[in-house]
Order: sequence, then structure tokens, then C-alpha cells
Amino acid sequence: MTTTTAHPATSHAPADPTRNNGRGYARAGGIFYLLTFAASIPALLMLDPILNNPDYIVSGGHDTQVTWACFLDFVNALAGIGTAVAVFPVVRRVNESLALGFVMSRMVEAAVIMIGVVALLAAVTLHQDYAGTADPSTLTTTGHALVTSRDWTFLFGPGFMACVNAVLFGSLLYRSRLVPRIIPTIGLLGAPLLFTAGVLALFGHATPGQGWSMLATLPIATWELSIGFYMIFKGFRSTPYTDFHA
Repeated sequence: MTTTTAHPATSHAPADPTRNNGRGYARAGGIFYLLTFAASIPALLMLDPILNNPDYIVSGGHDTQVTWACFLDFVNALAGIGTAVAVFPVVRRVNESLALGFVMSRMVEAAVIMIGVVALLAAVTLHQDYAGTADPSTLTTTGHALVTSRDWTFLFGPGFMACVNAVLFGSLLYRSRLVPRIIPTIGLLGAPLLFTAGVLALFGHATPGQGWSMLATLPIATWELSIGFYMIFKGFRSTPYTDFHA
């Protein structure tokens, strides 16, 4: 009689994408953070011809330059969402509600930024299609309204929402010690400063981007830049939150 010996089937478990303490997620998040700087700073400089010229629509414009600046702001909006989505698999283990809130706040910020982008592109379109053919005073008023709309989106998007982002992500990192606590502390301290500056600007007691309002943005900028570099070059620290095989 012939007998057969059964051999246990060998199974190969798929590789865990969260191995190495989430290093890949941290690096991706850091790259997205630095990308927001690489896109937003040149965009702000390139938008000067339309933001500071109330007669842009009826005068000689820099339409190509402004369009490229709007595209960079679009990249900035997407990169902002990327900063939250990239780290979500790690920080949700700290507090899933805060982690989800961080993703949603970044999405709200991106949406507000895009409203400003559309407003400026509408001004460019008016300049290209109607300059010299329509009533100059009407065009000037419309252009001023569109630029003013963008100014308000800048206050509520990169302004107020940056405070919310810092509180949510900073709290997650401070609690978990995934990075040195001094880094999220900068963001947590800078958030109320920037929020106060935004409220003053909202009610006409300060000018965004000038004087004390400009100084109030420095802690948040320092926090975002430092967390970007740290996540790229150091990743997340080894903690129970990054032990995905536990």
C-alpha cells in the first residue's frame, strides 16, 4: 500500500508596509512639508504684480507669471494634504480622532487656498478677454474684488488653518514622543500667536504679512520647516506607537 506524506503548505505573508517604525511614512510627510515651502514662497513672490496693482486688469499684466504662481499654490494645497495623509497610518495609533482631524483640517486649508487660486485666475481671464473692450472702472472694481477675495482666503487658509494644523499634529507628536518634544512645542506655542494676529487682521487692527503679524508667523514657519527636515532625515523615533508588529 502506498502512503503519502502530507507536507504543510508554506505561506508567505505579505510584507508589512509599516515596517521600520514607519520610516517611509515619516519621510514622505517630511517631503510634503518641504514641498509646501518650495511651492508657496515662490508663488507669493510671483503674485506681486496682481496683488499690489489695483489696475492689473486694465493695465499691462504678467499673466503667464501669475498663472504659474497659481499653479504653485495648487501644488502647495495638494502637498498640504499630503503631509497629513502620509503620516496618518502612524499617528492614528496615538489618537485616531486627532489624526483624522489633522487630515480634515489640511483638506479644509487646501480648499480655501483653491478658492483664492480660482479668484486670481478669473482676474487673469478678465484681463485677457476684456481689457480695452469693457468699461475700465467696472473691470477695475471687479479685479479689486477678486484680489480681495484671495487676500481673505490667505488669512483663513494658511493663516487660521495653520494654527489648527499645528495644534492637532503638534499634540499627536508631543504626546507620542515620535520626535523630540521641542519641535511640536514650537508649533503649540506659535499657534495662539498666529491665531491672535489673524483675529486682529480680521477686525482691521493689523495688516497680514506686515509688522507684528509677520513676526507671529515665524514660530509656525519654524515648526513646519523643522518637522519637515526631521522626518526626512531622522524619521520617527522608536516608541510603542511605531511598533507595528506588537
